[in-house]
This record gives sequence, structure tokens and C-alpha cells, in this order.
Amino acid sequence: MTLSRRAALGAATLLATPPLLAARRVEAQAAAPPVVGPAFHRFDVGALKVTVVTDGSNVRPDATQGLVVNATPDQVRGAMSAAGLAGPAMRNPFNVTFVETPRGLVAIDVGTGGIGGPTTGALRTNMAAAGLDPERVVLIVHTHFHGDHIGGLTNNDGAAVFPRAQVAVPEGEWTFWNDAGEESRATDARRPGFANVRRRFAPYLDRLTRFAPEAEVAPGIRAVPSNGHSPGHTSFLIADGTGQALVLGDAITTPAFFMVNPDWYPMFDMDPAMAVATRKRLLDRAATERMPVVGYHFDMPATGRVERAGTGYRLVPSAA
Repeated sequence: MTLSRRAALGAATLLATPPLLAARRVEAQAAAPPVVGPAFHRFDVGALKVTVVTDGSNVRPDATQGLVVNATPDQVRGAMSAAGLAGPAMRNPFNVTFVETPRGLVAIDVGTGGIGGPTTGALRTNMAAAGLDPERVVLIVHTHFHGDHIGGLTNNDGAAVFPRAQVAVPEGEWTFWNDAGEESRATDARRPGFANVRRRFAPYLDRLTRFAPEAEVAPGIRAVPSNGHSPGHTSFLIADGTGQALVLGDAITTPAFFMVNPDWYPMFDMDPAMAVATRKRLLDRAATERMPVVGYHFDMPATGRVERAGTGYRLVPSAA
């Protein structure tokens, strides 16, 4: 799999070393819009309790430049204006989903671990506000292995943040990021991601399992293949009785851009054509089945329903 030059530059931002990334984010805070929304949002899916907890956010100083690969700055500016965003700066949130299952507390991704700068890495504080203890997490399932989704696995000393948790990962994602041949062929921008995967998962190797596409990873949680953003990217369907919700991961980010214009794709998508096809499939399913979606990079409460709107879709956020 190859990356375009612009996608590679995007991957560099995601996978940059913490000091460099933090420096960039500190500079960006000067233009930061105020943080909006609660620290957590809770809702029910049947008898399952779901809590979305924010890990914080950082800011892209100018979202019209480079973020959307196949749209002009004027088109992006227009999308921001239509969504009521002053621009050009845009907040980039990070949200982790927790599900109380019969097996115990399950986390879907683990946040940035603070690699996104001083206004990220708030997961543990906000978990406490929500009444959730990392010691209660019995299972972590991953959508994919970009740094802002796996950084929270370990602390600065490399120790496991979730001492009792088993870890389950998509088979395709694990295979890709642990392939020495892929690492040797990777661009300079992408190569640090391979080492980061080894480092973050190291304390969990004796309790790590890989799951197949569409596997049930925990009671009431089933994998939904959503490749494109990364080779093994996986979303998750939470279902109990007649209730259901779809945790999107990064298959769909920034609703004002990629729901309204599902043919657009961000610089972070590793296989843009596949990512667009996946995005359309998930949006169509969510709108047809009228089920809530949860977005890792949506503003809190990070949950809402998808409605068709012209040639695209829109997100109707849940009440906070």
C-alpha cells in the first residue's frame, strides 16, 4: 500500500514524536476556539450503558489548507461557513467510548496519552468525572493503530495504563503494522508509526488477541470492517435487544466535511478510494437504520443520528 505525498504529510502529523507534536500544538492554541461540551456523555443501548469520554482536543490552525485532499480551500471554507464554523481554525477532539457489558467494562480505543499537546491526555481525569476507573477496564478493543488512538495504552515510562485489561486488535491492522517488509518500504513520514505500535503494545503482549472481521469482540459488541483510513480499520456495532449504536472510529471524521461531502477525503486516509466507499456504506447504513453513531473526532457529546441531506448527509447531535 502506498501513500500520496499529501497523505504521507498527514501521517507525519499523526505519528510525530511527542515533543515535536506538542510544540506544534502549543503554537496552535493561540488560535484555539473555546472548548465546547461536557467531559463525558452517557446513553443506553438496550440494557448496555455507553459512556463517551473526551480525552481533550487540539486545534488545526487553518483547516482550509491540506486537510481535505480533494477539495479547494474555498470549498472547505464554504463547508465551514455552512456549518456555522468561523474558521479557519478548527478544533480536533479525541473521544473514547466505554461500554458496560456482562463481561465488564470495555474501552474502544484509549486516547492520545497526551501526544496531541497540552490540551489532550485528559482521559483519566474525565473518566474519574464519569465514575470510571481504569482498573475496571477488562478489555480494550482497537479501531486502528494511529498514534492518537493507541497513545493512551502506556504512560511516559512505558507501563500499562490499564493493568487488568485484555487487548483485542483487528487482524489486518496488526498484520500490517508488524510487517517488517511494510516498515522497510514505508515513507519517512509513516515509518515512526511501526515503532510506536511496538512500544505501545509491549506491556500487553501476553494478553493480546487478534479478531477477524465481523467477530463479536465482547457481549453486545461486534466488529464492522471499515478499511481505508488504515489497512485494518474497524468500527464497532453495539447492540442489545432492539437498540444499537455504531462507533465509527476514524471511518468518518469532521461531519461538516465528510458527512456533507462523503466523496471528500482527509489527508490521513491511507487508501482514499476504499475510505470513501467505506464512508458512504456506513453513512447509508446509519441513516437507513436510524441508529446513533459515535465519532472519535466529533465535538462532544460526540453522538448523534445521521440524516440524508441533498447529495450527502448531516449529523443531528444528541442532547448533551
